[in-house]
Amino acid sequence: MIQDDQKSRSISLSLLFKGMAMGMAEIIPGVSGGTLAFITGIYERLMNAIKSISGEAIIALKREGFRGFWRAIDGNFLLVLFMGMAGGLVIGAIAISYLLEHYPLHIWGFFFGLILASFFYVLADAGQLHLWSIVALVVGTLTAYFITEMSPAEGNTDLLSVGMSGAIAVTALLLPGISGSFILLLLGMYTYILSTFRSLISEPVLDGALVLLVFGVGCVVGAVLFSRVISWTFSRFRTSTLALLAGFLLGSLNKIWPWRIPELWTDETGRLYEDAALIPDDARVKLLSEANVMPGMFPEEPHLISVLIVMIIGASLVYLLSRSAVKL
Repeated sequence: MIQDDQKSRSISLSLLFKGMAMGMAEIIPGVSGGTLAFITGIYERLMNAIKSISGEAIIALKREGFRGFWRAIDGNFLLVLFMGMAGGLVIGAIAISYLLEHYPLHIWGFFFGLILASFFYVLADAGQLHLWSIVALVVGTLTAYFITEMSPAEGNTDLLSVGMSGAIAVTALLLPGISGSFILLLLGMYTYILSTFRSLISEPVLDGALVLLVFGVGCVVGAVLFSRVISWTFSRFRTSTLALLAGFLLGSLNKIWPWRIPELWTDETGRLYEDAALIPDDARVKLLSEANVMPGMFPEEPHLISVLIVMIIGASLVYLLSRSAVKL
Protein backbone atom coordinates (compact mmCIF):
# COMPACT_ATOMS: atom_id res chain seq x y z
CA MET A 1 0.00 0.00 0.00
CA ILE A 2 2.82 2.36 0.93
CA GLN A 3 4.63 1.47 -2.29
CA ASP A 4 1.47 2.22 -4.30
CA ASP A 5 1.16 5.64 -2.63
CA GLN A 6 4.81 6.42 -3.34
CA LYS A 7 4.40 5.36 -6.98
CA SER A 8 1.27 7.50 -7.31
CA ARG A 9 3.07 10.55 -5.88
CA SER A 10 6.03 9.93 -8.19
CA ILE A 11 3.74 9.77 -11.23
CA SER A 12 1.92 12.94 -10.17
CA LEU A 13 5.19 14.81 -9.64
CA SER A 14 6.51 13.65 -13.02
CA LEU A 15 3.30 14.72 -14.73
CA LEU A 16 3.40 18.08 -12.95
CA PHE A 17 6.90 18.79 -14.30
CA LYS A 18 5.87 17.71 -17.80
CA GLY A 19 2.95 20.13 -17.61
CA MET A 20 5.31 22.90 -16.49
CA ALA A 21 7.56 22.20 -19.46
CA MET A 22 4.56 22.41 -21.79
CA GLY A 23 3.45 25.71 -20.24
CA MET A 24 6.89 27.29 -20.51
CA ALA A 25 7.24 26.13 -24.12
CA GLU A 26 3.96 27.78 -25.08
CA ILE A 27 5.25 31.20 -24.04
CA ILE A 28 7.79 31.14 -26.87
CA PRO A 29 6.45 31.82 -30.38
CA GLY A 30 7.67 28.92 -32.52
CA VAL A 31 7.81 26.25 -29.80
CA SER A 32 4.84 23.96 -29.20
CA GLY A 33 3.70 22.48 -25.91
CA GLY A 34 2.39 19.58 -27.99
CA THR A 35 5.99 18.71 -28.83
CA LEU A 36 6.82 18.34 -25.15
CA ALA A 37 3.67 16.26 -24.61
CA PHE A 38 4.70 13.93 -27.41
CA ILE A 39 8.30 13.31 -26.42
CA THR A 40 7.32 12.79 -22.77
CA GLY A 41 4.85 10.07 -23.75
CA ILE A 42 1.58 11.73 -22.68
CA TYR A 43 0.32 13.02 -26.04
CA GLU A 44 -2.23 10.34 -26.91
CA ARG A 45 -3.50 10.14 -23.34
CA LEU A 46 -3.96 13.90 -23.33
CA MET A 47 -5.94 13.78 -26.60
CA ASN A 48 -8.15 10.98 -25.28
CA ALA A 49 -8.72 12.75 -21.96
CA ILE A 50 -9.76 16.01 -23.62
CA LYS A 51 -11.92 14.11 -26.10
CA SER A 52 -13.73 12.39 -23.23
CA ILE A 53 -15.21 15.72 -22.08
CA SER A 54 -18.46 14.97 -23.89
CA GLY A 55 -22.03 13.83 -23.53
CA GLU A 56 -20.85 10.47 -22.22
CA ALA A 57 -19.12 12.21 -19.33
CA ILE A 58 -22.36 14.06 -18.54
CA ILE A 59 -24.22 10.74 -18.53
CA ALA A 60 -21.61 9.35 -16.14
CA LEU A 61 -22.19 12.40 -13.92
CA LYS A 62 -25.92 11.70 -13.77
CA ARG A 63 -25.54 7.95 -13.17
CA GLU A 64 -22.49 7.76 -10.89
CA GLY A 65 -22.12 11.28 -9.56
CA PHE A 66 -18.98 13.42 -9.63
CA ARG A 67 -16.66 10.45 -9.12
CA GLY A 68 -17.97 8.77 -12.24
CA PHE A 69 -17.63 12.00 -14.22
CA TRP A 70 -14.10 12.58 -12.93
CA ARG A 71 -13.07 9.04 -13.81
CA ALA A 72 -14.65 9.32 -17.29
CA ILE A 73 -12.59 12.38 -18.21
CA ASP A 74 -9.34 11.09 -16.60
CA GLY A 75 -9.69 14.00 -14.19
CA ASN A 76 -6.61 13.37 -12.03
CA PHE A 77 -4.41 13.34 -15.11
CA LEU A 78 -5.88 16.56 -16.51
CA LEU A 79 -5.84 18.35 -13.15
CA VAL A 80 -2.17 17.65 -12.39
CA LEU A 81 -1.10 18.37 -15.98
CA PHE A 82 -3.00 21.69 -16.17
CA MET A 83 -1.70 22.72 -12.74
CA GLY A 84 1.81 22.17 -14.07
CA MET A 85 0.99 24.10 -17.26
CA ALA A 86 -0.38 27.02 -15.24
CA GLY A 87 2.82 27.14 -13.21
CA GLY A 88 4.88 26.86 -16.38
CA LEU A 89 3.00 29.75 -17.96
CA VAL A 90 3.71 31.96 -14.94
CA ILE A 91 7.39 31.00 -14.91
CA GLY A 92 7.60 31.40 -18.68
CA ALA A 93 5.91 34.80 -18.68
CA ILE A 94 8.57 36.04 -16.26
CA ALA A 95 11.75 33.99 -16.71
CA ILE A 96 11.57 32.96 -20.37
CA SER A 97 10.65 36.49 -21.43
CA TYR A 98 13.68 37.79 -19.53
CA LEU A 99 15.98 35.20 -21.10
CA LEU A 100 14.64 35.91 -24.59
CA GLU A 101 15.38 39.59 -24.07
CA HIS A 102 18.91 39.12 -22.76
CA TYR A 103 20.04 35.77 -24.26
CA PRO A 104 17.94 35.30 -27.41
CA LEU A 105 20.51 33.31 -29.40
CA HIS A 106 20.96 30.74 -26.65
CA ILE A 107 17.24 30.31 -25.95
CA TRP A 108 16.47 29.87 -29.66
CA GLY A 109 19.46 27.55 -29.97
CA PHE A 110 18.24 25.38 -27.10
CA PHE A 111 14.80 25.00 -28.62
CA PHE A 112 16.20 24.48 -32.11
CA GLY A 113 18.11 21.47 -30.83
CA LEU A 114 15.07 20.24 -28.94
CA ILE A 115 12.74 20.51 -31.96
CA LEU A 116 15.28 18.99 -34.37
CA ALA A 117 15.77 15.97 -32.10
CA SER A 118 11.99 15.73 -31.65
CA PHE A 119 11.58 15.49 -35.43
CA PHE A 120 13.80 12.40 -35.57
CA TYR A 121 12.08 10.94 -32.49
CA VAL A 122 8.58 11.30 -33.96
CA LEU A 123 9.72 10.03 -37.36
CA ALA A 124 11.28 6.97 -35.76
CA ASP A 125 8.08 6.35 -33.80
CA ALA A 126 6.12 6.38 -37.07
CA GLY A 127 8.00 3.29 -38.24
CA GLN A 128 8.31 2.35 -41.91
CA LEU A 129 6.90 5.09 -44.11
CA HIS A 130 4.67 4.30 -47.08
CA LEU A 131 3.61 6.56 -49.94
CA TRP A 132 0.80 8.37 -48.09
CA SER A 133 2.90 8.88 -44.98
CA ILE A 134 5.68 10.42 -47.11
CA VAL A 135 3.07 12.72 -48.65
CA ALA A 136 1.88 13.59 -45.11
CA LEU A 137 5.48 14.35 -44.09
CA VAL A 138 5.95 16.72 -47.03
CA VAL A 139 2.55 18.38 -46.47
CA GLY A 140 3.29 18.88 -42.76
CA THR A 141 6.71 20.36 -43.49
CA LEU A 142 5.42 22.79 -46.12
CA THR A 143 2.39 23.78 -44.02
CA ALA A 144 4.49 24.63 -40.96
CA TYR A 145 7.09 26.42 -43.07
CA PHE A 146 4.54 28.66 -44.80
CA ILE A 147 2.82 29.39 -41.48
CA THR A 148 6.16 30.63 -40.09
CA GLU A 149 6.55 32.88 -43.14
CA MET A 150 3.21 34.60 -42.65
CA SER A 151 3.09 38.19 -41.42
CA PRO A 152 1.27 39.05 -38.17
CA ALA A 153 -2.17 40.59 -38.47
CA GLU A 154 -3.64 43.43 -36.44
CA GLY A 155 -5.65 41.84 -33.65
CA ASN A 156 -9.06 42.80 -32.26
CA THR A 157 -9.44 42.98 -28.49
CA ASP A 158 -13.20 42.47 -28.24
CA LEU A 159 -14.22 39.41 -26.19
CA LEU A 160 -15.54 37.45 -29.18
CA SER A 161 -12.19 37.78 -30.96
CA VAL A 162 -10.38 36.84 -27.75
CA GLY A 163 -12.45 33.65 -27.43
CA MET A 164 -11.98 32.72 -31.08
CA SER A 165 -8.23 33.32 -30.87
CA GLY A 166 -8.09 30.95 -27.90
CA ALA A 167 -9.92 28.22 -29.83
CA ILE A 168 -7.58 28.61 -32.82
CA ALA A 169 -4.38 28.85 -30.77
CA VAL A 170 -5.14 25.75 -28.69
CA THR A 171 -5.48 23.79 -31.91
CA ALA A 172 -1.84 24.63 -32.61
CA LEU A 173 -0.89 23.83 -29.01
CA LEU A 174 -2.17 20.29 -29.55
CA LEU A 175 -0.05 19.87 -32.69
CA PRO A 176 3.67 19.18 -32.18
CA GLY A 177 5.68 21.67 -34.21
CA ILE A 178 3.05 24.40 -34.54
CA SER A 179 3.19 26.87 -31.69
CA GLY A 180 0.01 28.19 -30.11
CA SER A 181 1.81 31.38 -29.15
CA PHE A 182 3.01 31.86 -32.72
CA ILE A 183 -0.56 31.45 -34.00
CA LEU A 184 -1.56 34.14 -31.50
CA LEU A 185 1.24 36.28 -32.93
CA LEU A 186 -0.14 35.80 -36.45
CA LEU A 187 -3.63 36.70 -35.20
CA GLY A 188 -2.22 39.87 -33.64
CA MET A 189 -3.27 38.71 -30.15
CA TYR A 190 0.00 37.50 -28.62
CA THR A 191 1.12 40.80 -27.08
CA TYR A 192 -2.38 41.57 -25.82
CA ILE A 193 -2.92 38.20 -24.13
CA LEU A 194 0.60 38.03 -22.68
CA SER A 195 0.51 41.59 -21.34
CA THR A 196 -2.93 40.95 -19.82
CA PHE A 197 -1.58 37.79 -18.19
CA ARG A 198 1.47 39.60 -16.79
CA SER A 199 -0.67 42.48 -15.49
CA LEU A 200 -3.01 40.07 -13.77
CA ILE A 201 -0.07 38.45 -11.98
CA SER A 202 1.16 41.77 -10.59
CA GLU A 203 -2.18 43.57 -10.13
CA PRO A 204 -5.39 41.52 -10.35
CA VAL A 205 -8.21 43.48 -12.02
CA LEU A 206 -11.66 42.38 -13.15
CA ASP A 207 -11.24 43.37 -16.80
CA GLY A 208 -8.03 41.38 -17.17
CA ALA A 209 -9.57 38.37 -15.43
CA LEU A 210 -12.56 38.51 -17.79
CA VAL A 211 -10.32 38.60 -20.87
CA LEU A 212 -8.36 35.55 -19.68
CA LEU A 213 -11.57 33.75 -18.70
CA VAL A 214 -13.04 34.21 -22.19
CA PHE A 215 -9.71 33.20 -23.72
CA GLY A 216 -9.68 30.09 -21.52
CA VAL A 217 -13.23 29.14 -22.52
CA GLY A 218 -12.22 29.46 -26.17
CA CYS A 219 -9.24 27.20 -25.51
CA VAL A 220 -11.43 24.55 -23.85
CA VAL A 221 -13.96 24.54 -26.70
CA GLY A 222 -11.23 24.37 -29.34
CA ALA A 223 -9.37 21.61 -27.48
CA VAL A 224 -12.47 19.42 -27.03
CA LEU A 225 -13.38 19.69 -30.72
CA PHE A 226 -9.89 19.29 -32.15
CA SER A 227 -8.86 16.44 -29.83
CA ARG A 228 -11.57 14.33 -31.45
CA VAL A 229 -9.98 14.86 -34.85
CA ILE A 230 -6.51 13.94 -33.57
CA SER A 231 -7.75 10.84 -31.72
CA TRP A 232 -9.65 9.70 -34.81
CA THR A 233 -6.64 10.07 -37.11
CA PHE A 234 -4.35 8.32 -34.61
CA SER A 235 -6.70 5.34 -34.34
CA ARG A 236 -7.05 4.93 -38.13
CA PHE A 237 -3.95 6.42 -39.74
CA ARG A 238 -1.28 6.29 -37.07
CA THR A 239 1.79 6.18 -39.35
CA SER A 240 0.58 8.99 -41.62
CA THR A 241 -0.49 11.08 -38.62
CA LEU A 242 2.93 10.72 -37.02
CA ALA A 243 4.60 11.56 -40.34
CA LEU A 244 2.41 14.69 -40.60
CA LEU A 245 3.37 15.74 -37.06
CA ALA A 246 7.05 15.10 -37.83
CA GLY A 247 6.65 17.38 -40.85
CA PHE A 248 5.19 20.11 -38.64
CA LEU A 249 8.29 19.87 -36.47
CA LEU A 250 10.68 20.02 -39.42
CA GLY A 251 8.91 22.99 -41.02
CA SER A 252 8.78 24.90 -37.74
CA LEU A 253 12.59 24.98 -37.54
CA ASN A 254 12.43 27.92 -39.93
CA LYS A 255 10.89 30.03 -37.15
CA ILE A 256 13.35 29.16 -34.38
CA TRP A 257 16.67 29.38 -36.24
CA PRO A 258 18.78 31.39 -33.75
CA TRP A 259 20.55 33.76 -36.16
CA ARG A 260 17.94 36.11 -37.62
CA ILE A 261 18.02 39.74 -38.67
CA PRO A 262 14.98 42.05 -38.92
CA GLU A 263 14.14 43.00 -42.51
CA LEU A 264 10.70 44.61 -42.60
CA TRP A 265 8.70 46.86 -40.24
CA THR A 266 5.37 48.67 -40.47
CA ASP A 267 3.98 51.66 -38.56
CA GLU A 268 0.43 52.53 -37.51
CA THR A 269 -0.32 54.07 -40.91
CA GLY A 270 0.69 50.91 -42.77
CA ARG A 271 3.92 52.37 -44.15
CA LEU A 272 6.66 49.78 -44.63
CA TYR A 273 10.31 50.21 -43.63
CA GLU A 274 13.08 47.98 -44.95
CA ASP A 275 15.85 49.85 -43.11
CA ALA A 276 15.76 50.48 -39.36
CA ALA A 277 17.73 53.69 -39.85
CA LEU A 278 14.81 55.19 -41.78
CA ILE A 279 12.28 54.66 -38.99
CA PRO A 280 11.44 57.98 -37.27
CA ASP A 281 12.29 58.16 -33.57
CA ASP A 282 8.67 58.83 -32.60
CA ALA A 283 7.18 56.12 -34.82
CA ARG A 284 5.47 53.08 -33.27
CA VAL A 285 6.46 50.19 -35.47
CA LYS A 286 5.84 46.46 -35.57
CA LEU A 287 8.32 43.91 -36.91
CA LEU A 288 6.78 42.04 -39.84
CA SER A 289 9.52 39.66 -40.91
CA GLU A 290 13.04 38.48 -40.21
CA ALA A 291 15.63 36.79 -42.43
CA ASN A 292 17.54 33.70 -41.34
CA VAL A 293 21.29 34.06 -41.85
CA MET A 294 24.35 31.92 -41.24
CA PRO A 295 26.26 32.69 -38.02
CA GLY A 296 29.09 34.30 -39.99
CA MET A 297 26.66 36.80 -41.54
CA PHE A 298 25.05 37.75 -38.22
CA PRO A 299 25.73 41.47 -37.60
CA GLU A 300 26.45 40.95 -33.89
CA GLU A 301 28.52 38.43 -31.95
CA PRO A 302 27.05 35.02 -33.01
CA HIS A 303 28.24 33.12 -29.89
CA LEU A 304 28.56 30.09 -32.16
CA ILE A 305 30.23 27.67 -29.73
CA SER A 306 27.93 28.38 -26.78
CA VAL A 307 24.81 28.27 -28.99
CA LEU A 308 25.89 24.91 -30.41
CA ILE A 309 26.38 23.64 -26.86
CA VAL A 310 22.85 24.61 -25.82
CA MET A 311 21.54 23.03 -29.05
CA ILE A 312 23.16 19.76 -28.00
CA ILE A 313 21.69 20.16 -24.50
CA GLY A 314 18.23 20.66 -26.03
CA ALA A 315 18.62 17.59 -28.22
CA SER A 316 19.88 15.54 -25.27
CA LEU A 317 16.87 16.59 -23.23
CA VAL A 318 14.60 14.96 -25.83
CA TYR A 319 16.42 11.68 -25.32
CA LEU A 320 16.18 11.95 -21.53
CA LEU A 321 12.48 12.84 -21.59
CA SER A 322 11.65 10.07 -24.03
CA ARG A 323 13.44 7.60 -21.75
CA SER A 324 11.51 8.77 -18.71
CA ALA A 325 11.40 6.04 -16.09
CA VAL A 326 7.85 6.90 -15.06
CA LYS A 327 5.25 5.71 -17.58
CA LEU A 328 1.93 7.53 -17.33
